[in-house]
Amino acid sequence: MKAQWISIPVDDQARALKFYTDRLGFIPKVDVPVGDEFRWLTVVSPEDPGGVEVVLEPKGHPAADTFTKALAADGIPINQFAVDDVQAEYDRLTKLGVTFTQEPTTMGPVTTAVLDDTVGNLIQLIHQEEGEPEL
Repeated sequence: MKAQWISIPVDDQARALKFYTDRLGFIPKVDVPVGDEFRWLTVVSPEDPGGVEVVLEPKGHPAADTFTKALAADGIPINQFAVDDVQAEYDRLTKLGVTFTQEPTTMGPVTTAVLDDTVGNLIQLIHQEEGEPEL
């Protein structure tokens, strides 16, 4: 068993695709219409195009909207993306107009920052120093 997809509920799939590709640097993987309104829409890391796909899932159920709004209101990220250098990604993304709710913060072997994905979610960037115990 392995993880192949992670779903991130989004307010607007087109806007999410633009943000996740133009700002975060993911590349489109699958874009298939599902009915009249929605798409099976995934993006992947250009560093691992055959790896885990991020599903930009339309918020089709009221519970998804309630859940993501509650997480964002409490400052809790819905997901995390690993990066080699949190400060460098923060600097790059800030120049692209990305809004962060938490600047790079180091906590022992882990450095994190939290950004607003513009489609209803907070996303955490994280780097863990090598050789340290996993969280």
